[in-house]
Amino acid sequence: MKITFYGQNSLAIQIKDTHIIVDPFITGNELAKDKVDIMDLKADYIFLTHAHQDHILDAEAIANNTGAKIVSNYEIANHYEAKGLKVHPMNHGGNWNFDFGMVKYVNAIHTSSFPDGSYGGQPGGFIFKADDKTIYIAGDTALTMDMKLIPLQFKLDLAILPIGDNFTMGIDDAVLASDFVECDNVLGVHYDTFDYIKIDHDQAKKAFEKAGKKLHLLDITKSIAV
Repeated sequence: MKITFYGQNSLAIQIKDTHIIVDPFITGNELAKDKVDIMDLKADYIFLTHAHQDHILDAEAIANNTGAKIVSNYEIANHYEAKGLKVHPMNHGGNWNFDFGMVKYVNAIHTSSFPDGSYGGQPGGFIFKADDKTIYIAGDTALTMDMKLIPLQFKLDLAILPIGDNFTMGIDDAVLASDFVECDNVLGVHYDTFDYIKIDHDQAKKAFEKAGKKLHLLDITKSIAV
């Protein structure tokens, strides 16, 4: 399983021959727009954690270009189905066996609305179990006790956690979240894109090291193998 970082919460996940895009916010991200051409991205699926613009901005364009199926909560799926796109709706606690592996839709504590203010359903995260690996994509969330349910069912190889603070968990809560999900291998996301969420990279890494954990902070377009 190969995971590539495109800034904010935008990821590409390659599982064998399947290409997945998560929360594509690229053309509106000053840190990413000159490094990533969305028309060059491969996508069989697009997973959206919630409806905020910094997570869905390029979903429609990528789906139209690739024919990818959009996977998200019921309300977001309906929104894109009405535009003629292929969708797969999910909701909290639900599992589905896709052709690349199993996905579970899990809780997140945040808000969710489309850029025009219309209701975007409840935010969520995803657990992917595929290719003998299991990863947790938390999405935008506060620290929540619900995370403690995850290791009761899954042994994670990687936790992808927001660390930018202000709108989501910050560093200290993300360290606790990694305790809750019982995963010491963490990929940080949702940081540096805006002034509100700029972080000190060295301080962040030291906080995880002090807790006996590894925090990966990838440059945009760089990848990690799981």
